[in-house]
Amino acid sequence: MRVLIIEDEVMAAKALKKVLKEVEPDVEVMGILETIEESVEWLQKKPLPDLMFMDIHLADGSSFAIFEQVSITCPVIFTTAYDEYALQAFEVNSIDYLLKPISKDALSRAMHKYHNLMDRSFDSSKLETLLTQLGEKKKYRSCFLLPERDKLVPLPVGNIAYVFIDSKTVKIISLEQKTYYITQTLDDLMAQLDPSVFFRANRQFIVSRQSIKDVSVWFGNKLAINLVVETPEKIIVSKARVSEFKHWFSN
Repeated sequence: MRVLIIEDEVMAAKALKKVLKEVEPDVEVMGILETIEESVEWLQKKPLPDLMFMDIHLADGSSFAIFEQVSITCPVIFTTAYDEYALQAFEVNSIDYLLKPISKDALSRAMHKYHNLMDRSFDSSKLETLLTQLGEKKKYRSCFLLPERDKLVPLPVGNIAYVFIDSKTVKIISLEQKTYYITQTLDDLMAQLDPSVFFRANRQFIVSRQSIKDVSVWFGNKLAINLVVETPEKIIVSKARVSEFKHWFSN
């Protein structure tokens, strides 16, 4: 059985591979990929595995963006540290969902489910149904309560221009160009923000749709996103993610 792992945490990927080998000694791990960009490129060039393990939150955004760029017809077992709300949806659609850290028992049950599913012939339409249901169930943040001097002030998400990480410090910039500091990571924030409104441009920046003034064609077939507010540096979208950005921005 050929397996592909998409996971941006190196230790988590190694741990999953180790436990997987214990549960399925004959498994062949075709690769371990860390980003949406890397995964899309790999899947466009190589045949699909028999099974994929996919972390929901990757360094450059939600792994569901991968499905918008390539056709995936093999079963997928999703992994994540949170999003327990989706458990029921995954169960109904016969796609398993494992919470980190992944135990041997949990993985054994997932693999048993996989083999049963294969015996009944996998229907890729179930995956499409799952993605639709997950999108319907997701509740996104409408406001953040952020520190400002000796107070906590509300910041509606509609007033966020962009979020970026600067020297390991995550900053939220409002449309009024005010700076707020937050202890959460960009991965955590992106999981809480509506992906139809916010786009993870790269490892450093999350931008809101309403803050985008225009987009410049950059060298190497990349794009540079220009906002209505000042940014500390150019916000570059890589060549591999240009089509994803265009799809997001035009919908």
